Amino acid sequence: MSTTWRHLPAPAREIAVAATDAVTAAREQDIEAYDVAVARLATADRSGLVLGAVVRSLLEVGHPDGLAGDDVRVVLERCVRGAARWRADVDPHVVLVLLAGSLGLYDPEADEAPPGPAAVAAHGPLLVADLLAATGRPFEAHLTSAFAEIHRTELHD
Repeated sequence: MSTTWRHLPAPAREIAVAATDAVTAAREQDIEAYDVAVARLATADRSGLVLGAVVRSLLEVGHPDGLAGDDVRVVLERCVRGAARWRADVDPHVVLVLLAGSLGLYDPEADEAPPGPAAVAAHGPLLVADLLAATGRPFEAHLTSAFAEIHRTELHD
């Protein structure tokens, strides 16, 4: 665990550790370790919010001039195809929801069957791992930035 996370409350530290474990397992395509980490993420309140902030941060780095529809399609296809090599249960709709949600373009109330916490936990690290590979950026920096962004947002609300 990073020393930068020691100041976080216990629930946030658990998200940080579980997310790190899940992303590491996704990058290594370690099915067993991934399933264990995802189970922890699925039970961690607000883990989807944290993963969404990481995705947004990585999208901003990878697309500094903004994202067009084609960019979103490329990210979606790359992520789903890459994950499908070792995760037969990858759901393109959930990945699209995560992408749209991280950009503030998804309204769960308009979705007849929005993905639940287990689906978000199972797909978020796949998307993060894909974006990390595409940008060549370290996960820890984006995770720390996500917690800081969420903290700032909560202070202003």
